[in-house]
Amino acid sequence: MSRYLKENYQALEEYTPGEQPKDGEYIKLNTNESPFPPAPSVVEALKGEDVEKLRLYSDPTMSVLKGKLANLYGVKDENIYLSNGSDDILNFAFMAFGQDGAVFPEITYGFYSVFAELHGIGYECVPLREDFTVDYKDYLKRDKLVVIANPNAPTGDMRPLWEIEEIIKSNPDNVVVIDEAYVDFGGESAYPLIDKYDNLLVVRTFSKSRCMAGARLGYAIASKGIISDLEKLKYSTNPYNINRLTATLGEATVDAEEYYQEKCKEIMSVREYTKERLEAMGFLVLSSKANFLFAKHNKINGEKLYLELKARHILVRHFTNDKIKNFNRITIGTKEQMDKLLEATQEILKGETI
Repeated sequence: MSRYLKENYQALEEYTPGEQPKDGEYIKLNTNESPFPPAPSVVEALKGEDVEKLRLYSDPTMSVLKGKLANLYGVKDENIYLSNGSDDILNFAFMAFGQDGAVFPEITYGFYSVFAELHGIGYECVPLREDFTVDYKDYLKRDKLVVIANPNAPTGDMRPLWEIEEIIKSNPDNVVVIDEAYVDFGGESAYPLIDKYDNLLVVRTFSKSRCMAGARLGYAIASKGIISDLEKLKYSTNPYNINRLTATLGEATVDAEEYYQEKCKEIMSVREYTKERLEAMGFLVLSSKANFLFAKHNKINGEKLYLELKARHILVRHFTNDKIKNFNRITIGTKEQMDKLLEATQEILKGETI
């Protein structure tokens, strides 16, 4: 840290991304990436002329991609905002709508607290229930920016739409952000409520269900007013926030919706298979509507299991928070990858004691 950094940033506790190892081949089940490639039509979408046109700025309005997404979801273009990954939208949400403070679960996506601290926003972290689920009643009439990941990460908990609606309508003077990074794996989206509530901001991403984590593409669905607010911040910081190649790939991705729905179904099937196998080994596995499972075993602590798997070149995600340190978050890969995880886990459990 240099002596020039502003004092209010010096104590900032930054977000820690999942491991991206460089020391060999791993089965990567730690960052909730898709195990599948993009649709063949997406792979074929880029042409030589697209690369040649990198000398030109991208379209700051992203009108083609915005129109395709609006058509997919049955909303208007004015209800869609596009960004360099969904994290940019979350950052803007805290920046634009956090003037009264923010509230979100204690155990959730780690970036929420980072963004709050980055923008000097007072925030409250609400404990989960004993079963690691979100209690919607904790977020009623809060008069603050409310941020809920639904499904939640790292637990996989999915709250029903009626609970989400109760939160939205009880906070009419504040924005409610529903982060739906994982909703395509069996959840129900809140975006149909945008016509009913002008304070709802639904945040989505191409990183998980659309197999494009490396492309960095996110989008929001909200009322015209909220989208205009996000556009104001975009044009005040980085008008060309999406590059030409990502935009082209995004357009082709929307056109290949059927492919991605099939891959989501496959991941959901493998998720249930893996859950059953882990439970048969004695794991407590939380119910999940995401592309991951959150699991612990009373025979081995979470850190040791993580390290033993890593030694076998299988990566899962371990968190040091005291309340969840005995759990590991396991991304759902292909069935072949999960079978290797299960085989390695069974081997590790033999003769283990805490």
